[in-house]
Amino acid sequence: MVYKFLVGSEEAGNFKLEIMIDSEDTFMRLRNTILDAAGYDKDQMDSFYICDDEWNKEREVTVVDMDLDTDDDIWLMEDTPLDELLEDEGQRLKFVFDYVAERYFFMRLKETIPGRSLHDPLCTRKEGKAPKQYTEVEEVVAAPKVVNTNIEEIGEEFYGDDAYNEEELSDLDAFEGEAME
Repeated sequence: MVYKFLVGSEEAGNFKLEIMIDSEDTFMRLRNTILDAAGYDKDQMDSFYICDDEWNKEREVTVVDMDLDTDDDIWLMEDTPLDELLEDEGQRLKFVFDYVAERYFFMRLKETIPGRSLHDPLCTRKEGKAPKQYTEVEEVVAAPKVVNTNIEEIGEEFYGDDAYNEEELSDLDAFEGEAME
């Protein structure tokens, strides 16, 4: 079976990928295909997170076992076939490519194609430019300073909205619906 993933970035709304990969292939091969398509180095710590319908992280598949003393199962990319953890169209994932700043790509298993197989994963479509892979330490440390410390004057908008809003994400459906020629 072949899986078709759509990959998008909230940070770079015009960046989108379509990846096709065999369902029996590993998360490591999916990772490498995404990193190659984005033009990223492969020497960083990164992870996939299987998410629920509200993008809450449920299960981590990591590139390296950090030997943390935990009762949770450790899923390594190199050892875990995609079809061991994924099977349903619409399944959501996050691919964290920058642990320092918690930056990631949103992913969705758009389609499962039974009766087909792929020897090597393919990036079948790419749009836009990927966000920078690395965040400069100065960017993380140099957060904007709040001059006005009167909370009542700042208002609720300063703190943002914790609720998930589908429209704030890159529109993977529009990307998928455009004709590929």
